[in-house]
Amino acid sequence: MNLRVLVDNNTYIDRYFIGEPALSFFIEDREKRILFDTGYSHAFIHNAEKMRINLRKLHYIALSHGHIDHTWGLTDLVRLFMEAKGEKIDHTIPTVIGHPLVFNSKLFPSEGEIGSLLSEEKVNYHFPVHLSREPFWLTEKLVFLGEIDRKFDFEEDEPIGSVIIEEQYEDDYVVDDTALVYKAKEGLVVIVGCAHSGLCNIIEQAKMVCEEERVISVIGGFHLLNPSENRIEKTVSYLEKLELQSLYPCHCTDLQSKIALARTGIVKEVGVGLNIEWK
Repeated sequence: MNLRVLVDNNTYIDRYFIGEPALSFFIEDREKRILFDTGYSHAFIHNAEKMRINLRKLHYIALSHGHIDHTWGLTDLVRLFMEAKGEKIDHTIPTVIGHPLVFNSKLFPSEGEIGSLLSEEKVNYHFPVHLSREPFWLTEKLVFLGEIDRKFDFEEDEPIGSVIIEEQYEDDYVVDDTALVYKAKEGLVVIVGCAHSGLCNIIEQAKMVCEEERVISVIGGFHLLNPSENRIEKTVSYLEKLELQSLYPCHCTDLQSKIALARTGIVKEVGVGLNIEWK
């Protein structure tokens, strides 16, 4: 499997890409091409073009959760495909994969709507939509985890605004937050968006779904923004026990958390343009 970072808060020096406080990865597993999240704007499309990645030939669009920094680029992707149809440019029709709540409105008091700008109905006019709480295998080795069991009390979080479910306002614990997992020869590669479900919870779910205890790498936003001392210490302790080969914290992971995670000795730099391969 090959993974390229299309959008992150950071960009690599001497690589003239656009960064934004958002996330988008492009993943290839043999003949399958998957876009994981779409960032906040058109930046992922701009960067993909510079990397010579043809986003018109996707098989899947997998969404980690419904927040603005992971879904608002969907509007630009719809435009890209509409123009391809109109200009008769060769393209495929990808399937959108997500949790059943990924398109529900999410509201934050100071900002209003912080969820997807597009509803499931509107997305479905352009791409087939498959929403599932259960795991869904995108390829023989790459799986969308579905809803994450939340086991660790140190990863319990306050709600982020509210979510509208069946016309009712409920506290939003971001139940739609999920991840992808790749079964490499040496163990699992866990690919997260923001890890609102808890990084350790996600890894435990990955091990259960894939029936594999070995985990070799984790990449993505770890949702460690000014975490409590208890949370960061227990997260670092958990990760150390996994004996990972590499750890790629990015996006919603602050500097102090990266410094703490660096005690594992395996933290790697992440930025737009990063290209990683696992066998």
